[in-house]
Amino acid sequence: MLDDLDRALVHALRVDGRAPFNRIAAVLDVSPQTVARRYRRMRAEAGLRVVGLADPHRAGRAQWLLRLTAGPHTAQNLAGALVRRPDTAWVKLTSGGTEITAIVDTGPGSDGHGLLLRDIPRTAAVTDVSAHCLLHTYRGGPSAWPVSTEALDEEQQARLRPTAVPLPSGGLDEADHALLGALHRDGRTPLGDLAAATGRTPTTVARRLAELRADGTVFLDVEVDPRLLGANMQALLWLSIAPAHLDRVGRALAAHRELAFVAATTGPSNLVALALCTDPADLHRYVTEQLGAVKEITALESSPVLRTLKAAGPIPAPPGPGRS
Repeated sequence: MLDDLDRALVHALRVDGRAPFNRIAAVLDVSPQTVARRYRRMRAEAGLRVVGLADPHRAGRAQWLLRLTAGPHTAQNLAGALVRRPDTAWVKLTSGGTEITAIVDTGPGSDGHGLLLRDIPRTAAVTDVSAHCLLHTYRGGPSAWPVSTEALDEEQQARLRPTAVPLPSGGLDEADHALLGALHRDGRTPLGDLAAATGRTPTTVARRLAELRADGTVFLDVEVDPRLLGANMQALLWLSIAPAHLDRVGRALAAHRELAFVAATTGPSNLVALALCTDPADLHRYVTEQLGAVKEITALESSPVLRTLKAAGPIPAPPGPGRS
């Protein structure tokens, strides 16, 4: 389990994933060396990563949630193939290890979901495939799991928030895409390395990154093993809601402390959520008491998560020295 200082550091990175260690140290009232040491330890032991991500809607991209069912002997190989794809995120083994879920990112005008539906049956003995377009995200992306953002008070968060800058004009150019690629690998990549990747000066990169973050085109996600925050039971929840009530229910569920992700999707289950609970009894309590009280939910299917094989960022290289 993470201690109070670890949780405070995770929360600080949620507020600003590129905040220098000396600024975080001042807010937490510890030394910069302590922050750096804790950061390196959690990178090595808790899966801590800062990952730069583009807002899919602002970048003109679509996201699809895949559900694949395969025999137990082929599911691992299939999941490994999905992990290696550059267009996938959040690859999970669920339901006893025979179901795989993954989010697939598709570019403007591409037929990425069709490509996957054609390709995957050739790579493994898949018994069922479904693809659900993510229509609207209520919780997830820039809005983090509430349990990971409870360590700092409002004054501490205000000291860490980046300074607001004027909103940018125009779309993403080639250098912006190179910037996004570097941040996707490591959201704390130093400005000098970002400048080398984009062909811009460090000053220009800093200004452009501030612009992209200010208008929401780019955000910094923080990955950490939720089990170290007490979530030993994870489950994907597939809910059916009457269309007239979908938006209201989605917004209400986004406020639930147990949910790290809530999104409207296409398909018979038009709302999907990721529940992070302490144990099976806690999940049962949440489903029967909190979700059971939402009368607009007409059907619910739960899929226990066995393993998360890939999160938002690419599979990382072995950890090196901590970024400062």
